[in-house]
Amino acid sequence: MALKLAIVGRPNVGKSTLFNRLAGRRLAIVDDRPGVTRDRRFGVGRLGDIDLELIDTAGFEDVTDESLEARMRAQTERAVDEADLALFVIDAREGVTPGDQIFAEVLRRKGKPVVLAANKSESKASEAGVLEAFGLGFGEPVAISAEHGEGMADLFAAVAALAPDEDAEDEADDAGKPISIAIVGRPNAGKSTLVNRLIGEDRLLTGPEAGITRDAIPVDWEWDGRRIRLVDTAGLRRKAKVHEKLEKLSTGDSIRAITFAEVVILVMDATHPFEIQDLQIADLVEREGRALVFVLAKWDLIEDPQTKLGELIEQANRLLPQVKGSPVVALSAETGRGLDRLMPAVLKAHGDWSTKVKTRDLNDWLQMAVSRHPPPAVNGRRVKPKYMAQTKARPPTFVLFASRADQLPDHYRRYLINSLRESFDLPGVPVRLTVKSNKNPFAEGEEKSGSAPRRAGPASTKTGLAAKIRREAAAKAEEGAAAKPKPRSRAKPAPKAKAGNPRGRAAKMARPGVKPKRASRPSSSPKRPR
Repeated sequence: MALKLAIVGRPNVGKSTLFNRLAGRRLAIVDDRPGVTRDRRFGVGRLGDIDLELIDTAGFEDVTDESLEARMRAQTERAVDEADLALFVIDAREGVTPGDQIFAEVLRRKGKPVVLAANKSESKASEAGVLEAFGLGFGEPVAISAEHGEGMADLFAAVAALAPDEDAEDEADDAGKPISIAIVGRPNAGKSTLVNRLIGEDRLLTGPEAGITRDAIPVDWEWDGRRIRLVDTAGLRRKAKVHEKLEKLSTGDSIRAITFAEVVILVMDATHPFEIQDLQIADLVEREGRALVFVLAKWDLIEDPQTKLGELIEQANRLLPQVKGSPVVALSAETGRGLDRLMPAVLKAHGDWSTKVKTRDLNDWLQMAVSRHPPPAVNGRRVKPKYMAQTKARPPTFVLFASRADQLPDHYRRYLINSLRESFDLPGVPVRLTVKSNKNPFAEGEEKSGSAPRRAGPASTKTGLAAKIRREAAAKAEEGAAAKPKPRSRAKPAPKAKAGNPRGRAAKMARPGVKPKRASRPSSSPKRPR
């Protein structure tokens, strides 16, 4: 059986960092400023061979009034009461402070086994703080560094020495997996108050201040024999208004909770519901493919609730047609009015989200839908739906095979999705519809694109003289292509003239009886006397 370990101490001593180290992954938000953690956060971890059920707590403040710090202190004390072992963390670099001494007195009154850990002991400057920790009266402190993972072996030895011996057999886990429900909305919409009212205890911090919740806090619960995991999230504001690093981390944690949830409860203030941020959150839930339930909180402040509820349901269907038909539950978490209608609506949405439709029923419906409203003609040719099948659930995903699937208009796709929801009773469930076409090797343009099989050679089925001539020409062409090319004939070089053998004009002049062309000749006419 897992050992329940509560990590306690002053603000900003590294409790959440140690929580993430023992859990083996980043679960809690970590920042340099004090007071980041406010609610108790549960997780599962392991230290050596010891299975741990971890509880991360808020920093201990010595206040007892009605402030936020006092409510955080009450949450920390409740975590110590529930735990089997308290891991008291101090900052070794600062040493023992008056706040550490006050909290040590509180732990001694609780009577729980305590392991004292001096965190941030990676440097020599922390040695004095480790020695001061002996004065708290919890034995030898364990010097650790949660950020760097140092001292985990010493911490394991200390925890194993104080772990209670239990001979009880481990309880058998339920076969069914718990339904994960994320509760989201704008800040100060009443999300944490709703969770506390559902589980019947003050599990989460609540108050008039906006933005109390920062982490996504999971709470395990059981309703009507069904295991439920409620995940309370931080309020989501418009992205343009989020500037601080801490709020960005909280927003990312809330979006991550939506991604891993099965059903999302969108909590809105009934006095001003369906604002722009509410619509954007609902659209995000639909794009993530999760079942959606609208909750109108603070319903006790509304006059004429029956008329107002009808107007808000009509407004939801008009503003969010992609989740048309999602249940709308009006309630008051403060008084408990209308709370009994929430969980049946959530389980109904979860059942619709997990629906599987038989292929035969789908194709019967497809014939009916096409005959009632045939697909339009595109470029003079009509798209012909052939058959349909469901590939998976959660959310319901369907594949429609049709000719010329890439030209199916979007409005006809929306018609098919709305008809699916109406025929198979899937209100508000995100439906995925993919349209595909079977490949046709004889389709126009396929041979040019290379998808159609190419012919091996000229057609050999034709007969006659023309076919015979073509075959012979092709055979000669193949033989010529396969034959070895002949070497090129080189021109013979001209014989070199021998030495002393004249050529050209010199040879002509050397012949006997040949005179040069330009030789002077005597004139044949006698000269006249003067």
